[in-house]
Formats: sequence, structure tokens, C-alpha cells
Amino acid sequence: MNNQESNTKPKERKRKEKPPVEESLLAMGHRACTGCGEALGAKLVMDVAGPKTYVATATGCLEVFSTPFPESAWRMPWIHSLFENSAAVAAGIEAGLIAQGRDKDVNVIAQGGDGGTADIGIGCLSGMLERGHNVLYVCYDNEAYMNTGVQRSGLTPFDARTTTSPYGKKSWGNKTEKKNLPGIVAAHNIPYVATASVGYPFDLQRKVKKALSIKGPKFIQIHVPCPLGWVYPAHLTVEIAKLAILTGLIPIYEMEYGELTRSRKIGKNRKPVEEYLKLQGRFKHLFSGKPEAEEELEKIRQIAEKNIKKFGLA
Repeated sequence: MNNQESNTKPKERKRKEKPPVEESLLAMGHRACTGCGEALGAKLVMDVAGPKTYVATATGCLEVFSTPFPESAWRMPWIHSLFENSAAVAAGIEAGLIAQGRDKDVNVIAQGGDGGTADIGIGCLSGMLERGHNVLYVCYDNEAYMNTGVQRSGLTPFDARTTTSPYGKKSWGNKTEKKNLPGIVAAHNIPYVATASVGYPFDLQRKVKKALSIKGPKFIQIHVPCPLGWVYPAHLTVEIAKLAILTGLIPIYEMEYGELTRSRKIGKNRKPVEEYLKLQGRFKHLFSGKPEAEEELEKIRQIAEKNIKKFGLA
């Protein structure tokens, strides 16, 4: 090796700086079940809302797994309300911010599960909507009271098996169809109502962003599969969420002042309801091969048909 070679230094490659990783506003390390659709939904909502957000959360799975004393997964001001009154608490937060002159460029969000929203909390929700508070209410719809033992709620689907709507000799599961909660909310003639799913995260976050840009009361119902209560392998959460939409059983749409303004078409991508139901243990009894089971499946097919026609999903 000559001197010229020995004194020659290899050129240093410039390393590309990686953009800083933004921390989610729902921190990792909480105690949600693996594959929890509600945890995914809450993360998607909060990451759009941003740190200048005040949150009131009803008692339920979301509250329990995210705030085991003395820990909290929330990176913004967060209040645990009673099972039924997150809407009232959020309305109080908004009123307090106005009184202090601190209501500019901040978001106020109330949230709860299907039980805390469609059942026990519907009175406080209605009051918040009537009074016109500048609050976004988010309902995480996992279709039962999961935190207290998988009891049926007003949003439990037809024929689903829960601990209070069991399958047996005299029952095929839940006897009622899902309550039309978005329709009830829209009847308050508020500026914005939407449904969304964790199976379509960009659509979900677009709707949250739109809702927060609107002055007045807003409502988004997010379909969030639950591996524990629905009885399916945890890695199937997103697939099941998408199938719910593609079968027509969970319509995705937007409403403004009570009028339907936009719906997510399924068209040629439509799937038979059986593809969705077979993946879940809560519907296992519908595939016994009995003639009566086929009759029940046809009833569910008709629910999907009704949704497709009503919301123009074809």
C-alpha cells in the first residue's frame, strides 16, 4: 500500500435524518385486550383532535383499561365521568371554558360505549344536543356491555348471543335489532352526525377532523369489534370490522341537520352476511344446519338489504 492510498479516507455517507416519531395521545402500555377495537378507535380519534383537547369519558372498558389508578394513558386533560353522564360533564367543561375566556382553539370531546351512550346515557346526550354545546360526542360501539360481563345493550345486533340474551331452546339470542342511535341524534337537528369504523381509519379520521371544524354539537358512532365479547381471534379485528360494512349490516354515512349527505358505497365489493357472522362465536348457533337457523339467517340478510336500500350503499 503506498502513502497516497494509506492517506485516502473513505467518503462518509450522509445519513438521512428520520422525522421525529410523534407520540400518540393515547399512550402505549394501557391494559386493553389484544386486538381491542375500542383502543384503536380512541387512538385514531385523539390523534386527530390533538393535545388542546378536553375529554370526558364514561365508565366502561375504555376508562378501565386506560386509567388503572394511579396510571393514565391520556396525554391531555381527561375526566372520568359516571356511566351515564359524560355528555353532561363535557357540556360543563365547555361552559367553564367559555366563562374563563379559554374556549378558543380547543376541542371538547365526550365519549362512551354503546351502553353508556344509547341506553343509560341517552338522556344526558339528548340534553347536550338540545342545548347546542360545542362538543363532539363519540360513541364506541362494541355492541354490548363488555366491561361488566357482555350483557346486551340497545346496540347489540339481532340474534347475537350475550350473557343476557343467551341462545337456547326458546331463544336465538338478542331479539331486537340495533337501535338507530344516529337517527335519534339526527332528530335533534344538529350540524353533524356520522358513523365510522376502525376498519377504515382514514375515513374515520376525516370525519373527526370535519366534526371538530364545525361549531355546535356533533356525534360520531364508531363500530369497534371486541375479540372477547364477540369471540374471535384477536388478529381478525380489522378484517371483521371491514366485513361488517361490506355486508351492509353496518352502514357508513354522514348527516347534516338531519339530512343524509354522504354514504360509503359497497357496490361490487358486497359480501354475504355469513362471511361476517361465521368468524364470531356469538353467532355460532346460527350455523347448526337446522331449518330454523336458516330462517334466522334470512332475517339478518333482510336487515342488510334494508340498510343498503335506505342509505344507498349499492
